[in-house]
Amino acid sequence: MTRKQMTALAASAVLGMAGTQPTSAEEAKPAAAAALTTTAAPGTQALEIQLPKPLFVGTPKNIKSTNLEKPLPGKRPVYHVPAGTVLLSANKKVTGSDQAPIIGSLEMVTDKDKNGSDGSVVELGPDKQYVQIDLGKPAQIAALVVWHYHQDARVYRDVVVRVAEDPDFITGVTTLFNNDDDNSSGLGAGKDKEYLETYEGKLLDGRGSKGRYIRLYSNGNTSSDVNHYIEVEVYGKPLE
Repeated sequence: MTRKQMTALAASAVLGMAGTQPTSAEEAKPAAAAALTTTAAPGTQALEIQLPKPLFVGTPKNIKSTNLEKPLPGKRPVYHVPAGTVLLSANKKVTGSDQAPIIGSLEMVTDKDKNGSDGSVVELGPDKQYVQIDLGKPAQIAALVVWHYHQDARVYRDVVVRVAEDPDFITGVTTLFNNDDDNSSGLGAGKDKEYLETYEGKLLDGRGSKGRYIRLYSNGNTSSDVNHYIEVEVYGKPLE
């Protein structure tokens, strides 16, 4: 091989390597590790969730959904989160799109009462509504658990959960869950599944996202056009 051929070969190799490198600082960032896992590993702890009493049994009927996930055959498995994870949301300030709920008050969303009885439920108006939790300081989110009304089997529509650095959801916004598959709420089409409400609540992966504010949307349910919350729990670590 001549010197000219060797030089050309080396240049080609360099160009090939350059083509596989990230093209921006954003692409160069490593992917965030999942914050929620069923596997116990060093540096993790079991996520301990205090559950309310189940209020219905049997097979749900007349639930119309083309995007419904299959219910678990038994209880939810134990999940693990990074060691040092704590409950961040208890008794934290709650605001929302409906400042005068039909039933209950917004502070009940974080009052640690998860019972499905009518006295534990906050009922917001019809169509798209949201509740927003201020964690008080920025945090790294490991997991969330959301309880809508679970006294009977129903599906809440267009459930979207977001984390942000600011209360207006302009800076550092991360979408953790979105099952609005047709973008009927105008928040973007999501790929997550609709799900049946149960006493276990819906467990969501926080994916290590960072922010201070949590906003949860819904858009009526399979029983009525209003929106309900019983409790929202946010788990993670405060950031210094």
